Amino acid sequence: MRKRIFTVALIAAGLGGCALGPDFKTPAAPAAAGDSYTPTPLPGQTASAPGVGGAAQQFAFGQEIPAQWWTLFRSPALDQLIRNALAQNPNMAAAEATLRQAQENYNAQAGNLVYPSVSAQLGATRQKTSSATAGSAAGVFNLYNASVNVSYTPDVFGATRRTLEGAQAAVDYQRFQVEATYLALSANVVTTAIQEASLRAQLQATREVLDALNRQLGVIEKQFEYGAVPRGTVLSQRNQVAQVAATVAPLEKALASARHQLSVLAGKLPGEAGMPEFALESLTLPQQLPVSLPSALVRQRPDIRASEELLHQASAAIGVATAAQYPQFSLSGSYGSSSQSFGKLFDSNTNAWSLAAAITQPIFNGGALSAQRRAAEAAYDAAAAQYRATVLAAFQNVADALRALDADAAALKSQAEAEALARETLTLAEQQYKLGGISYLSLLDAQRSYQQTHISLVQAQAARYADTAALFQALGGGWWNRTNQ
Repeated sequence: MRKRIFTVALIAAGLGGCALGPDFKTPAAPAAAGDSYTPTPLPGQTASAPGVGGAAQQFAFGQEIPAQWWTLFRSPALDQLIRNALAQNPNMAAAEATLRQAQENYNAQAGNLVYPSVSAQLGATRQKTSSATAGSAAGVFNLYNASVNVSYTPDVFGATRRTLEGAQAAVDYQRFQVEATYLALSANVVTTAIQEASLRAQLQATREVLDALNRQLGVIEKQFEYGAVPRGTVLSQRNQVAQVAATVAPLEKALASARHQLSVLAGKLPGEAGMPEFALESLTLPQQLPVSLPSALVRQRPDIRASEELLHQASAAIGVATAAQYPQFSLSGSYGSSSQSFGKLFDSNTNAWSLAAAITQPIFNGGALSAQRRAAEAAYDAAAAQYRATVLAAFQNVADALRALDADAAALKSQAEAEALARETLTLAEQQYKLGGISYLSLLDAQRSYQQTHISLVQAQAARYADTAALFQALGGGWWNRTNQ
């Protein structure tokens, strides 16, 4: 009998070579991507403009993105702030802890499913039997027992392997979630620092315009005292000063909010000291922009890789649901001893052992197992559609960033020309007004035009820095080039 059970166990274990369900294959890059992200080719380099952020940028297709891409802005303060944020930001810590949790969950499943379960038992029982049932053997007696129990479920049709395959996909999914958090955090710090620099520059430009208007107001008030201009001219100038002054407080509010956000991204309270201040002049616009080839993007974007692992997990679930429709094998055995005296517990004549093998085949379950498999297949189709949506969105992100870099470079060039002309026009208008050559309304128009173009110039300069950061984020940020992944 023991020989037959052992033979059944060997046969069951030997059947463990097949795994039901589809074998997952990494989705190929979109064939239609070709060598370009946009329908029309991009120029070799962007337009250039004088002043801050006006350098021409060249697209280096196929060139590798550095792991610490933000260092291309050549700002030690920004580099240190991002390193502090990566070490102290709670979202980053939470993502890393969730990855450790997923890994330990996998270890627990592997321990329960792959290896035999072995347990030891030591017990003692004191019992009194009734004379009505036991007759002369009635009385009080002790029973001591010790045993080792082993149970094992052979993975005949691959249910265990598919379960662990899905668990490993869950670990890999969380690993790419960590990379996505890393990329989002670093990009958010860069864009917030650029926003702060832009707001600071806009605030400075607004105050310069306000100072010029106040000086002009002083001249007009003197002219009014001598009767050279009517009171309406003074009131119009005061109204202009008040309107510009009203824009200062919102800019100060936005600047403070950006500073607070930088502190929180760095894992600090907004009231803590030691945060660096950023200005557009302290940042260098990268002139060489490495751009990954479209065929490589699906392997570099963390969100695409995470979506791929969800697809992998759904594929493994089909295998688990398929294996549930086939026979389930189980093996168990125990070895121990039992005695009424503890001193004789381990004598040779108290030994006891057992071996068992079982096969369970589902016969009728109302179609539940078939429905579960169809549900798993539907979940896979949903994951495949979501994966494709993620890929499409990723390619759109890159295309938008590339076009934004080209368009905003041209916009900055035009805005720089407009600002220079507006400044020259205002200087000339001020001189002509002092000599009585033009009316006050002409001077007012020149002041308004210069104010608008000056603020727009600062915004256009900041847009080029922000577009550059957006491109690096859209391309995946170069995490695959880090040595300490």
